[in-house]
Parts: sequence; C-alpha cells; structure tokens
Amino acid sequence: MFNFKQYDWKKYNFALLFIVFFLEICGAFLVKYAGSAFYNPLVGASFFKRQIIWVIVSLIITVGVSLIDYKVICDISVFIYISVSLLALATQTPWGTSGGTGDSDARRWLKFPGFTLQPSEVCKIGIILMLAVFFAKNKENMDSFKTFFLGGLLALVPIACILIQPDLSSSLVIVFIFLVMVFSAGISYKIMLTFFCVTVPLIIGGLWFVQLPVVYNWLGENEILSNVRYQIDRVVAYQHPDQYTTGLNYQQNKSILAIASGSLFGKLGKGEISTRNYGNVSVCESDFIFTVIGEEIGFVGSCLLLALLCIVVFMCIRTARRCKDTKGYLIAMGISAMLIFQVFANIGVATMILPNTGLPLPFISKGITSAMCCAISIGIVLNIGMQNGTGDRSGISFL
Repeated sequence: MFNFKQYDWKKYNFALLFIVFFLEICGAFLVKYAGSAFYNPLVGASFFKRQIIWVIVSLIITVGVSLIDYKVICDISVFIYISVSLLALATQTPWGTSGGTGDSDARRWLKFPGFTLQPSEVCKIGIILMLAVFFAKNKENMDSFKTFFLGGLLALVPIACILIQPDLSSSLVIVFIFLVMVFSAGISYKIMLTFFCVTVPLIIGGLWFVQLPVVYNWLGENEILSNVRYQIDRVVAYQHPDQYTTGLNYQQNKSILAIASGSLFGKLGKGEISTRNYGNVSVCESDFIFTVIGEEIGFVGSCLLLALLCIVVFMCIRTARRCKDTKGYLIAMGISAMLIFQVFANIGVATMILPNTGLPLPFISKGITSAMCCAISIGIVLNIGMQNGTGDRSGISFL
C-alpha cells in the first residue's frame, strides 16, 4: 500500500496541492460571509470555524491518500462500489434524514454524531473507480455494444439509488462521468453515435410529453411522482422566467442581482455584510456560493477564481495524459469530468444559464462530504502523477 520506492517524488504536484488549499481557504471566508449575511454574524463565525477545521482535515486526507498506491484502491473498487451504493439506499431508511441544506423534503443525508453524510458525493468516487477497473479489463472490446451496455449498468445502479432520494443533479454528474470515461476508454464512434441518436430524441420527446397538461396534472396529483413534477416545474420555470419571478426563479433572480451588484472589483471590505444582496439568496453558502463570489470580489475576482478551478481541472487531465496505466488514466479523466460538470453546473445555476438545481462548487462550497470527496479525488490524482506506470494504453487514443 505504501511502497514509496515506486514513487517519483520529483513528480509530486505541489502546485496542484497549493491551488486546492488556496481555494479551500478562500471558500472558508466566502462561507463565513454567506452565513453572516443570510443568518447572522454568529452563524457566519461558526461556519468559518467549522470550514477551517475541514480545510485542515481535507489537507491531511489529500496528502494521506496521495501516498496510497491507487492500484491498491482499485483492487477494492468492487467493495467501495457496493458500499457507496448501499449508503445511497440507506437514505430511505430510518437512518436517512432531510437535515441537509436545500430541499427539506429530500432524504439525501445520513445522520451521524456531529455531522451528516451525503452518500451521493461518495458515489461519484465509487463509480469512477469501478468504471476505470471495468474498462481497463475490457479495453480490447471497446468496439462491442456489450461492453458499453455493461458499463452503463454499472453506472445505472448508483444513479437509481440516488434518484429515489430524489437527487437529479448528482445523477446527472454520474451520467456525465460515465460518458467521458467510456469515450476516453476508446469506445467505438459507431456505438457513441448510435447512443446519442437514440437517447437525444427520447429525452426531447420525454420533456415534451411530461409537459402535456394531462400528464403534468396527473404527476401533481400522484403523491409518489410529485418529485418528478417538481423537477419538471424547474424546467418550465427556466423556459418561462418572466412567469415565475416570485416562485421557482426567485432564488436565481436574486442571485443575478447580487452578482451584478458586485460590478468589476466587488464589495470586499466595503460596507456592512448585513447589507449584501446575497443575504436574500437561500443556500448561498453552498449551492449558490458563486453569488457570494460575484458580489464580494466582482467580475475580476470571479474570473481569477474560475481560472484557478480551470487550472485544477487542467492538471488532472494532464496527469491522465501522462499516465501509461489504463486504470490511472481513466480515474484521472473521471475525476476531471466530475469537477468540470460541478463547476459548470454550480456557476450555471447561479447565473441562470441552467435550470435551478443543487450542486456544490468544488473546494469552495460549505459541506463536509463534498470537501472530503474532493480531497480524496485530488489525493488519488497526485498519486497517479507520481507513478510512471507500467501498463499498456494501446487502443486508448483519446489523449
């Protein structure tokens, strides 16, 4: 597990570690401002203290995981995969709770002494490891529908466990991870083209069908399917923003106003925190943290922070490109996909480019589970980067 002799310590990516640490420190202050404006200064101070503790813990986790051979982690990928899927299912048992931030009716968390765990976050790591091992074993058969179908089934299990919570946004993250990883593994273009030709019309047709008055009203009357109706309402509100200014789009409208008020250089150090516009945006410490970023540090600061996030993603992709081992390559690509989607979705929702959905901004948003999973992910990437790899990536032509 700790075979340090096989590591090339000169390749330890201290720059990546420093950037992640810097982003987490920035996140702690932003979470403090969010708590102070939306709640009160005491809550903001409490958020900051807790976030700083988890910044330190995350740093320890990142360094610790970076010293563990990722191949050893891959050896137990099946156990990890089954465990995280069961944890996601456990949210629907008496151990599940709706005590997290966001939608109070959604049972997405497991209650433990002193903290809550969101299994959908750890599911992302579990599916990345499982798919990497599966595609590495079947890299000679990536032109087969069977390989694509079985890989899809592996992704479908945690997706189903997460959808019943319900948590559509995390399910979409896993779908994106699967598509990036299967494409990176060298899937036949014919299979990918066939997949998109079938699924895209089905998705468009499904969205049209569920918005028909008869179906739409029936979903609202059915208690079991009421969550489906709620997700549709978000899409409808996104399509007709002027009709839902005080309803489903209220949060996003206030978010846009707060970001716009930050102007070019933001309001950091100017005026009272209690007067900030993001104080009117719920969950601004997590899903809408970019609202705080936009108002506090303005357009210039937001671009710089976004640039740092892009550098983190670029370093993960560069690690994948340099890795000779198929498993390491696919894991790094999967982690890159996870980070890309969450950054785009979080900022897209806050700026109303996308329908309202809940995803944390990696390394910045408040949330123990998200911080822990990001720390583990970066630790694995750091370990992959230290190993030259002895595998054969022939047939893997994406990078």
